[in-house]
Amino acid sequence: MTYLKNILNKVKNNEMSIEEASLLLRNNSYEDMGFAKLDHHRKIRTGFPEVVFCQGKTAQQVSNIVHKLAEHNSVVLATRATREQYNAVLQQTPNAVYHEAARVIEAGTSEIEDESRYILVVSAGTADIPVAEEAAVTARAMGSRVERLYDVGVAGIHRLLDNKDIIDKANVIIAVAGMEGALISVIGGLVDKPVVAVPTSIGYGASFQGLAALLSMLNTCAEGVAVVNIDNGFGAGYFAHMINK
Repeated sequence: MTYLKNILNKVKNNEMSIEEASLLLRNNSYEDMGFAKLDHHRKIRTGFPEVVFCQGKTAQQVSNIVHKLAEHNSVVLATRATREQYNAVLQQTPNAVYHEAARVIEAGTSEIEDESRYILVVSAGTADIPVAEEAAVTARAMGSRVERLYDVGVAGIHRLLDNKDIIDKANVIIAVAGMEGALISVIGGLVDKPVVAVPTSIGYGASFQGLAALLSMLNTCAEGVAVVNIDNGFGAGYFAHMINK
């Protein structure tokens, strides 16, 4: 049971007045752990709890943060996590699972809000799958149905066109590509729904660690395309869920 639900139940059962509840919520908007200040009101403001970015944090720091967030929320996500960090998290949060390809730790998950509407995550190549999976896991954890279509880049465009049915039925599409990022313009020109483009750092030297794909996506002539940062699968999944819901 979440922190907010606990307070609401106390008010409902006359164990706490509305004024006391308001004061408690106002004064406990974040928790200072010394090395981190946890924003417990993030879900109240934005609809989803604070997400932990694990890169640069110690395993113990990640474990402590996830544990505290799990006390207040039914779903906790931690991105760019290592296996070592996950093993530490398990010591305090035994229901946590590790999505290896996505490098995401997930404790709890949201019910799918509407099975008839889904986000389709498309990757140009197999090497783009880790970023695509970060997007897929994020969107699913937030409550969206997610389908996947991987390794359908423009070098073999028939692979994409053979799957036109699942593309047409999607409510939102996340398109993930490295190299020159051409997949996004192709998809954007085929569909009548929002496309969230994710450039990846996959490619040879002149791709400049994803900059070439990023610029290509920003300069696309296809309408209805929004672009997130290089390798930002999390941001794409989050944004796509907001559109989908």
